[in-house]
Amino acid sequence: MYARGTLADFLGDRIVYRNLEPADQGLPTLRDIWQQIGMATSRVPRKTKPDYAAAIMHLLHAAQAACGGGPLRDLLFIGDTAMNDGTAARNMAVHLPLRGFIGADRVSEPAQITYDGILMIGNRWHHLQDWLGWVQREGVACDERTAVLVDIDKTFIGARGRNDRVIDAARVDAVRQMVQEVLGGGFEEDRFVAVYDELCKPRYHPFTTDNQDYLAYISLMVMGDVFPADEFWSELEGGRLDDFSQFVSRCDGHTQRMGEGLMLVHREVTANMQQGDPTPFKSFRNLEYLATVARMDCLPDDASRSELLAGEILITDEVGQALEWLLVRGVLTFGISDKPDEASTPPAGLAKAGDQPIHRVRMKVIGGV
Repeated sequence: MYARGTLADFLGDRIVYRNLEPADQGLPTLRDIWQQIGMATSRVPRKTKPDYAAAIMHLLHAAQAACGGGPLRDLLFIGDTAMNDGTAARNMAVHLPLRGFIGADRVSEPAQITYDGILMIGNRWHHLQDWLGWVQREGVACDERTAVLVDIDKTFIGARGRNDRVIDAARVDAVRQMVQEVLGGGFEEDRFVAVYDELCKPRYHPFTTDNQDYLAYISLMVMGDVFPADEFWSELEGGRLDDFSQFVSRCDGHTQRMGEGLMLVHREVTANMQQGDPTPFKSFRNLEYLATVARMDCLPDDASRSELLAGEILITDEVGQALEWLLVRGVLTFGISDKPDEASTPPAGLAKAGDQPIHRVRMKVIGGV
């Protein structure tokens, strides 16, 4: 039998997804606080921006007050990417003294720990135990006046270097299902994979901003010949397509090429973009939620460890153990995720039927070997 649990076992509902609307309804949302924290607008900031750090810090102080604790003195951070998570941690260190851990399993390399200022970087998730010792030597009390922020995707679940590809596979499942539903008999999987996989490459990030809503919409419009593939790649490589908004505008000029399904998608995306929504393709993200949950605790107990790592989204045992150690000492735990709310929580109808947000879905727990 594999151990099982939920993220809520460690976090309760102290978690925010992309929209910065805490699952704990006793905490304020970004719409409540954006003026208080000095933001110019209520638009949701990305994780690497100073406004994101300011919003998270406000929520942390509110959560600490709700728990009856004294003012926070120290902050800890656990993540998986030196760029996004490392930048977010440094932005938060402006507000409170912080020590962070950036982890991944890179088993082709000798195990090693390096330091980058306030961050320990480990190429094994078990280095979290070394990190806990380090933060104490650095003078962090790890008590009731300390908070720990933990990244969710590819850190607490789907550990980077060990289990992260299953998170990506769930999203690709959702894209594939969306394209099949919209194009029906016109779906050609080989063509779809060629377009989608190519656009996922870092060289195209200036165009796609690595936004999966954009990738899904682009793939669909190219597959549906609204923006034919040869024309699309020629203009992209020739520098005549600068950004996603330009691509959408070009598609808007070819609505006569759209069938009913494509037209519905186009109207959804353009309407949400006009409102400044960073998640314009919500119907796709709803499918991503279903595909993600479908990969949680889905394999039998006699499945091998390698089968689980390849087929299920799993809780990272080393992260759970670190949080358990901190919880015993009174540390406030709080989860953050850059995954859109629509890909992390059930649509209203499913929620009424009892479906749960990702942090309350049961998963198997796996550590390193």
